[in-house]
Amino acid sequence: MAQRKGLTLTDVLITVVIGFVFAVIYSLWGAVYTVLQPLGLHLNELVYGMWFIAAVVAYLILRKPGVALLAEFAAGAGETIVTLQFDVILIVYALLQGLACEIIFAAFKYESTKMMTAVYAGIAAALITLPIDWFYGYLAEVAVWNIVLMFSLRIISGALIAGVLAHLIYQALKETGVLKFVGRRKLSHDEGL
Repeated sequence: MAQRKGLTLTDVLITVVIGFVFAVIYSLWGAVYTVLQPLGLHLNELVYGMWFIAAVVAYLILRKPGVALLAEFAAGAGETIVTLQFDVILIVYALLQGLACEIIFAAFKYESTKMMTAVYAGIAAALITLPIDWFYGYLAEVAVWNIVLMFSLRIISGALIAGVLAHLIYQALKETGVLKFVGRRKLSHDEGL
């Protein structure tokens, strides 16, 4: 039986559930980010990558176009529901971060589950936040060296949390066998680095 390439209702439901699970995590993660802020030197940016992880985990599980965008949107929208604070800016961030990940996954034709693919997606999501931060005026008064430090740490976080950690979550789920009936069953690439 041929496998459908587009999103099925099951794919959408799985993606939204993944998004809402991460919405709860995102809302709790804000406390971790806030606790690290007073330490200075943008150490809080080292945990920023958690806000990109839903898109990467959903993609690794399903490997279909649109999944990363939908998962990140569901996580962002869900976070506004969990925190009871509707925030249009948060939705904009979620959509653009999901789109940045989609671009990386499209470059790999939605087939690769390698760790480096996840890392590239985490980096892309981190990079897209710079113009958004600039647009919303968060960086207007910040010195250049400070912006470079801030985004260097955010990119590292995107690579490690949204990339490496997402891949480890995917591998752990795969080991349990729960993924054998979702996503694409045949891989044309190995799943290593």
